[in-house]
Amino acid sequence: MKYTSLTNFASQAKSALHPKGPHAIVLIEDPAEVDSTIAHLREIGFREVIAVGSEDLLPEDETVHAVVHDMHRENALCDVINTIIKACPGAWLHYCYNAEYLYFPFCETRNVREMIAFNVEERRDTILTFVVDLYSNDLGQFPNAVSRETAHLDKSGYYALARFTEDGEKLERQLDFFGGLRWRFEEHVPWLRRKIDRVSIFRAKRGLEIREDHTFNDEEFNTFACPWHHNITAAVCSFRTAKALMTNPGSMYAIPHFWWSNSEKFQWNSNQLMELGLMEPGQWF
Repeated sequence: MKYTSLTNFASQAKSALHPKGPHAIVLIEDPAEVDSTIAHLREIGFREVIAVGSEDLLPEDETVHAVVHDMHRENALCDVINTIIKACPGAWLHYCYNAEYLYFPFCETRNVREMIAFNVEERRDTILTFVVDLYSNDLGQFPNAVSRETAHLDKSGYYALARFTEDGEKLERQLDFFGGLRWRFEEHVPWLRRKIDRVSIFRAKRGLEIREDHTFNDEEFNTFACPWHHNITAAVCSFRTAKALMTNPGSMYAIPHFWWSNSEKFQWNSNQLMELGLMEPGQWF
């Protein structure tokens, strides 16, 4: 079903969507891998897929909630996610961009609804995800760096730093995570966009708002674990940074390739990501 605007979708969301979710929101910025992104979200168990983008980029699929909105507008992320939060209080949501793929521990045999049910038992309203950059090792054949068949990732170079308030106070159970292409080519990435942590799976509630840096106005939503033990984390395997570096005039001619000694072919499975320490099952065995 197609909606002419965010406002139009919000007015019908209550009747159109399951009240508890989980629902996936795909923010479409360009034509790259839109169909495969939506297919992956369905495969791992999301009840509904909400695709948001300009009209020429939205999929021709009646089972997708297609919402017309320019994702290149200023504050587009906040506008979309905060509008849907207000329209769907109580529902579990996941957001990603096109050419991004959510993986979580044991996702080959368990679906996202099972993971969320476990997380609810842990008294958590969020699941922290890490953006793992994907890129083709052959930019000659794939100049936008997007190729599922030749996708690679960095197997090392990830680290975390303590997170502080503007007043210099250390935030409890919060860290800023870095790595991947944003770390290796940091001279081409603004400081505020270098983090790879993203709370992209969460339960909407009244008054909740996302900020441009992918954090929320409720600080507990920004924590990586509860106070008593580690929690499950997931990974968003993403071509988005590689695409940006290859289309930005300031970087596209300065980067001959993304390949380096710590590149590894992506196997498209959760076990590889867990072995590399890019997500963990917590208490979910």
